[in-house]
Amino acid sequence: MTAASHVWKIGSPADAARARTLLARLTTQAHAPLIERARFLTALSAHLRQCLDQGGVWELHVNTSQAADSGDYLEALVRPPGGRSHVSPWRHLLACPESVRLGMPDVDDSALPEALLAVDDDTAAVLGRLDEQQDLVRLHREELHQTNQGVLALHAELEASALVQQDLLDAERAARSEAENARRLLTFLTDASAEVTASLSPEDILGRLPELLVPVYARHVDVWLFDDEAPPDGHRPAAAVTAARTGRPQHAAAHPGALPGVDDLPPSALAPAQTLLCIPLTVRHALGVLTLTAPGPRFDPDTSLMLVELARRIGIALDNARRYEQHRDTAEALQRAQLTDLPTTPGLRLAARYLPATHGLNIGGDWYDAFTQPDGSLLAVIGDVTGHGLHAAIVMGQLRTALRAYAVEGDSPAQLLTRLHRLMRHQHPELYATAAVARFRPGDPTVVWAAAGHPPPVVRAPDGAVGVLDTKPGIMLGVPLPYTYEDHSIELASGSTLALYTDGLVERRALGIDLGIGRLAQALSSLRPTDLDLDVAAESLLKPLLDDSERDDDVCLLLCHTTPTPPSPRSGVRAGAGANQPRE
Repeated sequence: MTAASHVWKIGSPADAARARTLLARLTTQAHAPLIERARFLTALSAHLRQCLDQGGVWELHVNTSQAADSGDYLEALVRPPGGRSHVSPWRHLLACPESVRLGMPDVDDSALPEALLAVDDDTAAVLGRLDEQQDLVRLHREELHQTNQGVLALHAELEASALVQQDLLDAERAARSEAENARRLLTFLTDASAEVTASLSPEDILGRLPELLVPVYARHVDVWLFDDEAPPDGHRPAAAVTAARTGRPQHAAAHPGALPGVDDLPPSALAPAQTLLCIPLTVRHALGVLTLTAPGPRFDPDTSLMLVELARRIGIALDNARRYEQHRDTAEALQRAQLTDLPTTPGLRLAARYLPATHGLNIGGDWYDAFTQPDGSLLAVIGDVTGHGLHAAIVMGQLRTALRAYAVEGDSPAQLLTRLHRLMRHQHPELYATAAVARFRPGDPTVVWAAAGHPPPVVRAPDGAVGVLDTKPGIMLGVPLPYTYEDHSIELASGSTLALYTDGLVERRALGIDLGIGRLAQALSSLRPTDLDLDVAAESLLKPLLDDSERDDDVCLLLCHTTPTPPSPRSGVRAGAGANQPRE
């Protein structure tokens, strides 16, 4: 359809009614959408009413034009009367699915009532459509409400699930934190226990506690041992005194600590300015009290459990160290009590040294002895019992006593060792011993000696030449084999020195014993020929050989120095018949 136009004059209500009715028929015939048609006609009626209220003759221009796709556009344009240029025209556009024919006759006055009824029909149809739309809207609203309720319920479930998940995450973090804290405390307990139990010195154990505990687990550490002389109980914290009296850990602070396994002291005017944890050190009996000052405002419950367990292990370490020291002191006292006072014999001077081991329980097996016999001869003895401690010291005393008893019968050194060997085999089959025995006779330069598995003697001649009596030493005493030892002899000129010693002087773990014997020979050759003080000579020998501060074994050294005798002055070192020449 091509564009068309039609004009109506609107000057009275009848004109307006006819124009409105005509446009209603046009839009109906063009099958304009009901709602859009109603909106178009309602807007036109309202504007025409405004035009009638303002007066004058208005013009209603109705134009049609073809749409781009299909159907027509119906345009209603209301122009004001002439002379009212300030009033803008009213314009409205309606899309119609079908063509609009403007050639319809005007509506006469007699058809106006029917047209008005038609308007009511349109209105009723619109209202019906509106009711349908309202029903749809209501249904949609109900569906939307139900959807919203479902969304809200889902949101609530998601929120609850998120809260539960957060609680689970928090619980997992807390569990991991507790596990990590427990692992850290257990690791520290293990390491600290190894530190305090590694030492057998009470002073060393107590000295390590501040290094271990301060500042992470305590601000200050104090140990009250009950054998300490000062300060007395009156100068100790009330919590420490209570822990000593009750044997239970005590917590002292301005507020209760509620620590597991720990008693809280009741608040009092004597409450400490800082939080204290006092733990008794108890093994078989009360040893003391460990007092710790909290590193912060209070002690953590898990940390307090660890500290109580650590205190128990510290008590065990202190008790072991004290028992070790008592055992060591007893063995050393027993051994020293059995070491003889060196006799005085014409033509022979003696000097001896005994040094206990500096660490460990390596004490009690080494001994030396020197005694005269009825015929005037002197026996010099040195020996070493395997094993250490009090039992070794007791066995050493038995061997010393047995050898003195056997020597009364005038047996030679080899015979004495043979009898000691039988004694060890029958009475102490679990132990072995080494020994060397040398016999000196006044006025006789010949020295008879024998050894049972012992390091060889070292001889220094008057001119400073040094040799090692490297002969077959025989087996150790107590080896479960029958054995007869052999005597050896050597002539020592006046001014010669025979050194008897135990393996603690020459043997080191990292070095062989032969190297140590060589060091002893070198030190012996370095002695000044004019040095007649054997005690000074003994110290001069020990110093280069024991330059290290730690010794794993005890040490015995016995020096025998020959001097001139009026009856038969002789000099030089020469081997007699059947004698052993020293190895240089």
